[in-house]
Amino acid sequence: MKKKVDNLIEIAKKRAGVAAVDEFVRDGMILGIGSGSTVVYAVNRLVERTKNEGLKVICIPTSFQSTQLIVNGGLTLGDLSRYPKIDVDIDGADEVDENLNLIKGGGGCLLQEKIIASNSEKLVIVADYRKDSKILGEKWKKGIPIEIVSMAYVALMKKMAKMGGSPVLRLAEKKVGPLITDNGNFILDVDFGEISDPKMLNQKIKMFPGVVETGLFIEMTEKVYFGQKDGSLISRKR
Repeated sequence: MKKKVDNLIEIAKKRAGVAAVDEFVRDGMILGIGSGSTVVYAVNRLVERTKNEGLKVICIPTSFQSTQLIVNGGLTLGDLSRYPKIDVDIDGADEVDENLNLIKGGGGCLLQEKIIASNSEKLVIVADYRKDSKILGEKWKKGIPIEIVSMAYVALMKKMAKMGGSPVLRLAEKKVGPLITDNGNFILDVDFGEISDPKMLNQKIKMFPGVVETGLFIEMTEKVYFGQKDGSLISRKR
């Protein structure tokens, strides 16, 4: 039974990734390439189109993972210093609310993902049906990822608790100690329950010295594709 469910999820991810690339990617574009398992299918489709159609695109990665996807796929790798204006950024999400606000950063790449998204004309999200929520925190129960300067983690955990959150320092896997981001920082995962006003919460968190960035992506998304368990696709546009 579990294997069948896993297969349905992978089909849903592929459906979303392919649809986003087919609708938004055109020859000559500068593309942001996000992180996560669903983005893999988007990159695979992009590789197919470059081979079949002769598309020439430049890809700006948001993480080590997306850099490897670009390089291994034979796509042209760029960076933000040479291409500061991005046409379309294709990325995944941990949760999407009815207003297309996002929680991101479950994979630890939220800072670079937000930098790329903020310099893109359009942010397009690919996800499966499990990420579709009415309100943030409805389905994603691991808390908001918050990237922080390491020396401030104890003080910030206390501040998050005073705000009503339940903070946890994210630990590394197969290594003793905290997870270290690509930028040399720590991540706190802070559970605030269901979030009725994500914009206000985001602003409050970012006011604390030592907070580098949050995993709340507010009013940034152009369109979201959700692959469904029956193989169909639904989308929502801002």
